Amino acid sequence: MPTLTINDKEITVPAGVNVLQACELAGFEIPRFCYHERLSVAGNCRMCLVEMERAPKPIAACHMPAGDGMKIWTDSDLVRKARRGVMEFLLINHPLDCPICDQGGECDLQDQAMAYGFDRSRYEENKRAVPEKEMGPLIKTIMTRCIHCTRCIRFAAEVAGVEELGAIGRGEHMEVTTLEQAIDSEMSGNLVDLCPVGALTSRPYAFSARPWELRKTPSIDVMDAVGSNIRVDTRGREVMRVLPRLHEDVNEEWIHDKTRHACDGLRRQRLDRPFIRDEGGRLRQASWDEAFDAVAKRLKSKRKPEKIAAIAGDLCDAESMLALRDLMHALGTPNLECRQDGAKLDPTRRAGYIFNTTIAGIEEADACLLVGTNPRWEAPLINTRLRKRFLEGGFKVGMIGEPVELTYQVDYLGAGTDTLKQIAEGKNAFADVLKTAERPMIVVGTGALARPDGAAVLALARQMALDFGMVSEEWSGFNVLHTAAARVGGLDLGFVPGEGGKDLEGILDATSSGDIDTVFLLGADEIDMDRLGKAFVIYQGHHGDAGAHRADVVLPGAAYTEKNATYVNTEGRVQLARLAAQPPGDAREDWAILRALSDYVLKSPLPYDTLGEVRQKLIETSRTFAAVDHVAPAEWGDFAQEGPIESRPFALPVANFYMTDPISRNSETMARCTATFILPKQEATGTDG
Repeated sequence: MPTLTINDKEITVPAGVNVLQACELAGFEIPRFCYHERLSVAGNCRMCLVEMERAPKPIAACHMPAGDGMKIWTDSDLVRKARRGVMEFLLINHPLDCPICDQGGECDLQDQAMAYGFDRSRYEENKRAVPEKEMGPLIKTIMTRCIHCTRCIRFAAEVAGVEELGAIGRGEHMEVTTLEQAIDSEMSGNLVDLCPVGALTSRPYAFSARPWELRKTPSIDVMDAVGSNIRVDTRGREVMRVLPRLHEDVNEEWIHDKTRHACDGLRRQRLDRPFIRDEGGRLRQASWDEAFDAVAKRLKSKRKPEKIAAIAGDLCDAESMLALRDLMHALGTPNLECRQDGAKLDPTRRAGYIFNTTIAGIEEADACLLVGTNPRWEAPLINTRLRKRFLEGGFKVGMIGEPVELTYQVDYLGAGTDTLKQIAEGKNAFADVLKTAERPMIVVGTGALARPDGAAVLALARQMALDFGMVSEEWSGFNVLHTAAARVGGLDLGFVPGEGGKDLEGILDATSSGDIDTVFLLGADEIDMDRLGKAFVIYQGHHGDAGAHRADVVLPGAAYTEKNATYVNTEGRVQLARLAAQPPGDAREDWAILRALSDYVLKSPLPYDTLGEVRQKLIETSRTFAAVDHVAPAEWGDFAQEGPIESRPFALPVANFYMTDPISRNSETMARCTATFILPKQEATGTDG
């Protein structure tokens, strides 16, 4: 570990760090434009110049390894003069359009020009002008502002894994370009965050608001099961944008494009009033009392509990699922289901339905088998972790399922269960890879589990984890990758069929035949509504999607940005979302609606009146809810029953990354992305999304 002196302060730093990092560790700020902690070092902006003893000229701190005995000065006259000169050069061609630039108020160039720049310019030549570039529906370009830091190019090549950005020309004539094509990446929105000037800005957000007008609320994303940490920026009751928050163990500092840009769907097709279907078959507006009376009349009749069922959707929070579970238990019905996708998961053993390796733990693995999953669409942040590990070397990835283009090298092994059996029996070459690996892992997607033999596939994957040494005291390489933010929380709460109860297929079959005549849909929009037959449907949710169109009574709930709620991500991490904006109209938080409904339906209403009391009941139900933002190793054991496995390929659960839930389906931005990226591919292959 080298020891060096920075501004007369002696500090010992870890081996391998550069001078810039050493200065930061010592508490001295170093300006930079091209340097970024998660990207390779380019060293081309020269803003990080510092003075080093015996060096003939200032050195680039980002490019110089910290060495033993170095003496560094970060604020000498030489350094100040050098930084002013660099800033003067950067501003030669930079346009004076800060008042109309979307980066204004949060621009690195503005901040550093004020802190380290000069108060005048000696250059009077005309500024250059650069044509705008086509980068797709999410990124607006004003390339005259570009300072050639190349952060965007390095991010696209290194993190996103899509080498569609590059530079042409040299010197003053250099231009960053995509050669006039849209950037086909689920992570492209991060380019806007990385750009230190206003060259790349958000197209959907352009000219919408200034950062000082917005209220910033830390929250959790629900567009997939990763649980990315986000910041929701609101103005009044409107969500203006969603940005990433730093969380090293979950999403680092990235989010995918659906998380970032689907928020405009929160403004469209919202349910803001209760509705009741009249005798003519039309939904009419109603008061809360009318809606509750209609539901109570149905549930309090002399109907057998077995004729009632409840299904929880993909975006539900733990509090609302707990309240609905308690309401249904009080009515005596065993027909509960949170696995809206029909996945045959065993809720009795937590290790059998979470991502045991953890997201950060992927970086410790040395072999991976993907089964029935496309992580690039189902969990882009997990896909970036897999790519990050792949780039470090010594990491082999095998895939079973539909062939898809990932952002790292994959050995495609086969389409379905026959290949999985061959690997389990050691008859496939990839079996040797898993056997020789020190820390192998398997990732089972819902494409392998949401089928009639899903439980048997899960049992086979569990046995493979044992046979190939994926489970030990120090390591657990068995993983289930969910696609829904609500899934792990629902399984933790036991929102599953009770004794004699029916699962999703059983409920749909029973409603078709009339054996179940009342169904409560809590934000469940992804099931086949035609199979509900003539059942009386109560829908509680926040968008006028498939469930609301089929419902006989509609109860307007709150979206994820409009409530304080608890979610559990695919690795079993409990996280808290915060209220950023008020729900529209008469819409209310979901658990509060169910608590109010219990006054009409039950003799003794649900035993909680505040959010704190609900969360206390959550902890009493499952101790996992007591530890927020913590992942405890799940106890390994028996789960899933062995059985016959059909010989057919795995189908992927996500056909269109940009539209997977009611929010994204109502987003104009996601519609443009679908038209740009998805429809041309479907037309070329003749498939229907």
